[in-house]
Amino acid sequence: MTTKAKRKEVADLATAKGRKRTGLFMAEGTKCVLDTIEHFDPVHLFATEQWLAEHRLPAAAAAVAEPCTRGELGEMSSMVLTPDVIAVYRQPQPVAFNPHALRGRVTVALDRVQDPGNLGTIMRSADWMGVDTILASADTVDCFNPKVVQASMGAIARVRVIYGELPQMLAQAADHVAVCGTFLGGENVYTAELPQAAVVVMGNEGSGISAEVAQLVSRRLLIPSYPPERPTSESLNVATATAIILSQFIARRYGQS
Repeated sequence: MTTKAKRKEVADLATAKGRKRTGLFMAEGTKCVLDTIEHFDPVHLFATEQWLAEHRLPAAAAAVAEPCTRGELGEMSSMVLTPDVIAVYRQPQPVAFNPHALRGRVTVALDRVQDPGNLGTIMRSADWMGVDTILASADTVDCFNPKVVQASMGAIARVRVIYGELPQMLAQAADHVAVCGTFLGGENVYTAELPQAAVVVMGNEGSGISAEVAQLVSRRLLIPSYPPERPTSESLNVATATAIILSQFIARRYGQS
């Protein structure tokens, strides 16, 4: 049986303070745990006895597995519906920013994205389209937030998020690749000639790309509504917009292969 103190420590991983203090993060639910268990260093694995009987775990995870009641899992979980399993992992060491590594690649950059669901979905789209690096401003939501981990659908195991001073990173990136961003009045992304390698900047949900970051964008792109004259929504969700932009870069690569 888990102790009350241990359950509280796991529950605290839903907070940025708890994750920073311990250097840990959690994955919740069967799919999320099975998608990540081979890629991170497990510290704890809490699950119902039935779940443990039905799933074969890697040796490292089996060594730290503890049977729990659903009530105990509910005390630790950040989800509305109590999951059957919660894994607690050590956070990997942060990756240093290397502008040279951006050459020949498409990379996403996020300027103050705040919603955990948006970041998780952006990671999932990036993973699908072969993008394995996201640059993020220091005030972008933490990628180890449990809601981000859940929304990433396993992409957190393959997509790294590098946090830092975004203007500085983009200034260095500009020596190696084009820096693109979405703006009203930009080039139509569906018809524009897009570079093979680029950093694609996406902005905050409410205020878009900041003025400081905008100064570093060399290619301004627009996702136009269709048909142009039809009344439509005011804007696109940032995760949806990121997927559309990335799909256009990938489409050009298919056309040039």
